[in-house]
Amino acid sequence: MNIYMPMATTIRHGEITGTLFSSVVDYIRKKEILALNEECALVHWGCKQKDDFKSLVDLNGIENHDLFAKTTINDLEYVQPDLVVFKNNVYLCNERKTRTAGFPDLIVEVWSESNSKAERDFKFNLYSNSPITEHWYIEQDSNEVVCYFGGYKIKNQFLTDILATRSGLKFDLRYLAI
Repeated sequence: MNIYMPMATTIRHGEITGTLFSSVVDYIRKKEILALNEECALVHWGCKQKDDFKSLVDLNGIENHDLFAKTTINDLEYVQPDLVVFKNNVYLCNERKTRTAGFPDLIVEVWSESNSKAERDFKFNLYSNSPITEHWYIEQDSNEVVCYFGGYKIKNQFLTDILATRSGLKFDLRYLAI
């Protein structure tokens, strides 16, 4: 029994993130949005090991976007959220498309037991520093989606309903509700 439970949790994590990603595939094909799964890194200013200021990269403060995308972006610290969506907000990718900078429209994290409190706090604080990013958090063993916009708490959603962002993206994960 102890071996089975962690496997079930991992499977649900994959189902949730896979369904979220597949929900935006039509938008991706039409080039209406950029959606990234956890294989692509989202860069930020700051260092995970120190208490210095950490924030996602505001591209309005970057003078030369081409130079930044070719050089600086590769040297920055990064996180790998389960899902990142850029719909209306500006972004830059490095040449290999492995790192992305900007304020995403949506970031989703599916938490598991392996996510430490420090990791959760770090990511929450980092995402909250973007005034235009909606960020959602889902516990693997819950139907509740805890939602924020920038540093502000907004109404929670539930996997028993169709999830919707403030910008109109919809995700139907009802079949994954427990």
